[in-house]
Amino acid sequence: MKALSKSKAATIYEVARHAGVSIATVSRALRDSDLVTESTRARVRAAVEALNYTPNQLGRSLAEGRHAANGIVFPDLTGPYYAEVVLGYEEAASELGRSVLILATHGRRDAEAAVLDLAGRVDGLAVMGNTVGDDTVRSIAATGVPLVLLARPPVDGVDTIRTRNERTAAELAAHLLAHGHRRIVFVGDPEAAPDMAGRYAGLAKTMRAHGLPKPDCRPCSYDVEAGERIGAQLMADPPDAVVCANDEVALGVHLAAEAAGRSVPHDLAVTGWDDVLAARFAGLTTVSQPMRELGATAARWLDGRIAERTAGPERATPRRRVLPTQLVVRRSCGSHPVEIPSPLGGTA
Repeated sequence: MKALSKSKAATIYEVARHAGVSIATVSRALRDSDLVTESTRARVRAAVEALNYTPNQLGRSLAEGRHAANGIVFPDLTGPYYAEVVLGYEEAASELGRSVLILATHGRRDAEAAVLDLAGRVDGLAVMGNTVGDDTVRSIAATGVPLVLLARPPVDGVDTIRTRNERTAAELAAHLLAHGHRRIVFVGDPEAAPDMAGRYAGLAKTMRAHGLPKPDCRPCSYDVEAGERIGAQLMADPPDAVVCANDEVALGVHLAAEAAGRSVPHDLAVTGWDDVLAARFAGLTTVSQPMRELGATAARWLDGRIAERTAGPERATPRRRVLPTQLVVRRSCGSHPVEIPSPLGGTA
């Protein structure tokens, strides 16, 4: 077998196969355990040298047993959306007798290294959004650590749970068009996260289907203050409707409209996404999504994968699930629309 280049790190499984032993034996040999014979130790060391293998925490943890802990990786921990997902994940993990380690990658230059380190300290890992690239996901999956991806496109061989975005965004767009709104602005960044891309795509496809140009897009961060800033810019020449990537941004736009003397929904409609508690008090039209269920499902899937994991790297057929979302109509976009059907079907 040829030595691997340094650009492709060998795994403990490859060392075990090369030496003809188990991963536990590789770990013991590298720790100079008395349980390993000299001849076996020599085979392991020869395999390590041939493969340019560097022992790491991830490999040792796989060989030496469980941690009774699961990990979850988020882009950020601010805002009610992530809080609800964490609550669902922690509640389900606790019921299964597992603790939870949480990592937020926002602002970290060493995000991928931090995720790899976390993977070495847990029995299973949930990775949310665009926190790390697909190559890192594949590297972790190759070690045998059970993985679940949340709110991001699938990676071959890895379980994935998402919520329905594009289809429900199309329903929202159809509802706004039924109110007579034609000039619509999307506040959010479709390139920042797969969820945002799906929401913008559903909005744009519905508008094109009705002979309208795709909506103007105003990227921003996802908090109330960012919504206020973008909203203040829009109020100089307000559109018919502002579709926001989440409820916090929508609440900020709503505040900016009030500050500019604009009435919602009489002068413009404002909609959000997530259906957080504040949206209900504000009468915000939004989309409800099962945030706690998203986290809880990930924890349960990981527990099942941990239970069925064998000593080798082979994995069962990956699962895919799209959780439903629902349009929630409130007063921020008006009432009594003319019915306009959505052009989209499907599940996402």
